[in-house]
Amino acid sequence: MEITENNIEFYADNILIKGVLHLPAVETPPIVIGSHGLEGSKNSAKQTILSQLLPNNGIGYLRFDHRGCGDSHGDFLKDTSVKNRASDFISAVKYIQKTQNISGNIGIFGSSLGGSTCIEAFSALMQLDVKVCATVITAAPVKSKTIGTAPDLPIEFLENMQFDLTLKTEQMSTVLIFHGKADEIVPVENAHAIYNSVKEPRKLILFENGDHQTSLKKDQKIFEKLTLEWFKAALCG
Repeated sequence: MEITENNIEFYADNILIKGVLHLPAVETPPIVIGSHGLEGSKNSAKQTILSQLLPNNGIGYLRFDHRGCGDSHGDFLKDTSVKNRASDFISAVKYIQKTQNISGNIGIFGSSLGGSTCIEAFSALMQLDVKVCATVITAAPVKSKTIGTAPDLPIEFLENMQFDLTLKTEQMSTVLIFHGKADEIVPVENAHAIYNSVKEPRKLILFENGDHQTSLKKDQKIFEKLTLEWFKAALCG
């Protein structure tokens, strides 16, 4: 399928955010918006994979750099927090809503802290009457205090990253959750907490020997297959 790739820009709290919008050659496709992990970017592995996988199956994909990351403006140490990243994400959704050649069906994806970002942003998206049809999150912390291996970052930064999103997951439904049982950074208890809180339909996929990055090829293939099926069923059905 022919895919168009457009470099895009938008503002979040007066900070310039840069991304790439991938659109399939179909009329008014649905779209998924992605949020990368703490020290990742729009070029992180899962972002790149989904930017090819979804458009080749008729679903658009927007990947962007959060403030202070990649090509976007901002200061990583000063500007990074779950709330600020949620603001970036909401601004990305607003940008997409102004795009004339897409449908109103939106899916959201987040990896690691990107999953936390999706959870944080969800209630605000509901208030904006955004039709979030499906969510996929992988290795996402729902409570910052559960994170086992702290990044080599200043203590002030880590203090600014404290969060508990447990109550915010209760508003969500149609959520697919991936997590590795051997995740050395975000314990698998986070996945169970999210699954037990969100509404049906929901699905939890645990990788027996999976790490935080989903490094095993067999796990990656399962992630790709089930993510595509989840989004297609909710966005294209």
